[in-house]
This record gives sequence, structure tokens and C-alpha cells, in this order.
Amino acid sequence: MSIEFIGMIASEQKSEIHPAQGPVIDPDYIVRFAQAHEVAGFDRVLIAHSSSDADAVLVATHAAQHTKTLNFMIAHRPGFISPTYAARLFASFDVFSGGRGGVHIISGGSDAEQRRDGDFLNHDERYRRTDEYVGLMRKTWTADAPFSHEGPFYRVENALARVKPLQKPHIPVYFGGSSALAIEFAAKHADIYAFWGETLEMARDTIARVRAACVNIGRAPETIRFSLSMRPVLAATEEAAWQRADRIIERVRDLRGSGPINAKPGSVGSQRLLEIAAGGKVRDTRLWTEVAAAVGAGSNTTSLVGTPEQVAESLLEYHALGVSTFLIRGFDPIEDVIDYGRELLPLVRAAVERAR
Repeated sequence: MSIEFIGMIASEQKSEIHPAQGPVIDPDYIVRFAQAHEVAGFDRVLIAHSSSDADAVLVATHAAQHTKTLNFMIAHRPGFISPTYAARLFASFDVFSGGRGGVHIISGGSDAEQRRDGDFLNHDERYRRTDEYVGLMRKTWTADAPFSHEGPFYRVENALARVKPLQKPHIPVYFGGSSALAIEFAAKHADIYAFWGETLEMARDTIARVRAACVNIGRAPETIRFSLSMRPVLAATEEAAWQRADRIIERVRDLRGSGPINAKPGSVGSQRLLEIAAGGKVRDTRLWTEVAAAVGAGSNTTSLVGTPEQVAESLLEYHALGVSTFLIRGFDPIEDVIDYGRELLPLVRAAVERAR
């Protein structure tokens, strides 16, 4: 099984341990961040979506203009533009970038954030809309004759896009979400199912659930791939790596304060991370959960802590379960990208190659 590494770029300098500094959109930083990933050997980078941040497609377009081989995974929330328009938007990006596009479908785990942009559907309604939306988007990419559609959320007449993605049959579709509906629709629509860093046992269960959902709709389970998100914390020795982890959590708590996290997470994925954290600050051998607990697990916040060799060994355990893609990012964003490219990525790739 092949291996792919995805990083993550943002439009400004910030992380859980670095308060935002400079402009909200820093074009030079975007270029440096993207080029650091390309030099480090990453295959692709994620550009996240938020109701208050820069448009992900425009960030990706700017980064694509200053890179040559780096692919992109653009987070997209259905419901704010029409699916036929979205299909043309992503197809256009794929053409302009030379076939380097990818879309990460996120139905939205937080009701409050969705409402900031005027979306008042509940969780299950959003996933039903996503089902129709992604189906229409994929049809727009591939249809060679006009088509019409009338469903609960969308109606189009004689739709036909002249612009098509360079990648055939279409750009890769990543899909996130851990609820039962999310897994049902991922089995139907996703090329790659993406989930956050769980324990090995939970990851095995997640992969089994998605594959079973594929079988239930008559899809061959081997046609869907899996992406796991982690926040590796590396150092030359295991002791130094855990000391670094201690400094990270101290900084997180200093910046956030020591008060409890009162808000119940809206997404099932976040709830699963908090469940993992409740089982102890270290799960399995080196899955570190303290940051997830401290910030309410609103994003991928579990880590693997150790030397590059130890973290590579842990990633390979997930690879053996069926994970072919790892989305990794650090708490020191650019510095960690450089370290991953110098030490971690080559170790994992060499081990996968030897096992073939």
C-alpha cells in the first residue's frame, strides 16, 4: 500500500502555542509555508475553512502560483454556494494549478459557526444536504450532456459545465466526519475518508465501519482510502520529546487560561478525541492527548511524541491497519515542517518501500 503525506498551510502565522501575529492574510507567509512543504517532500497541503478566515480557494490559488509539485486539499463546506458552481470553481483551480486540486468536504460540526454564515440547518440536515450536494458536484465534473435535477435542497435545469478538471474522472474528494450519517455518505462519495488521530483500536474500528458502509451500498471496500491526522512532537531523544510536549501544554494553558472547557463539542469527531483524552494523557505507546483535552478537541489535536524513529514506528502501525495518508502538522508550523521533511517522512517512506 502506498503512502502519502499531507501538511497544512494557513494565511497567517499562528498555532495553539503562537498567538496570531501580523496581517490576517500574509501573502509572503503563505508562499514560504507552501514552499517549505514542497521542499520537505509533502505530497499535498490542506487549507482549512473557517467562518472568519481567508477564503481557502484563494489561499490555495496564491500558493499554487509559487509552487510546482505540491498538491492541494481545499476544505469546503456545502451550502453556501451551489454545487454546480462549486464544481466549476474547483475544476478551474485544477486547470490553473496543472492538475493539483483536491476538495475536502466538511458538513460542519459546529452549529454556532455555521450560523455565522447564515446556515441554520441542524447536524443531520446538513449531512443530507451534503449527500445531494456532492452527488451534483461530481456529476457536473463528469457529465458530457446537459442534465436536470430536483431534490430536497437543490434544483437545476440543463446543467452542463464546459470546464472539466484535468484529473480524471475528477479531482479527489476527501470527506470528514465521524457520525453515522457522515460514514454513510463517505462510503457513497469519498475517495479518501479522513479522520483525526485516534487510538489504534479506535482507528481499526473506524476503518471497519467505513468499509462495512461501502459493502452495504455495493461498493468495493478497497476503493476507499483512509487519511489520519496527527501532530507529531519530535526530538533527538524520547526524554527530550516529552519535555518538549510538557512545554507545549504549559504554553497552551498559559494562553487559554486554566478554566474548564464548558462548551460541548458539536462534532462526533471531537467527542471521540475527548473520550480518548479521558482515558489518560498517553494512550497506546505515545499517543499524547493533553492538548486535545485543553482546547476542547475542536480540531486535530492528538499527537505522537518521541524520536523520529519512534514516531515513524507508530505511524507504520496505523499504516498496517489500512491508513495510506497521514495529515501531519506541528505546533511550530514552519520549523516542524522542515524537521518532518528531514527526518520523519524519509523514515516512513523507506519502511513502506522495504515492505513492498
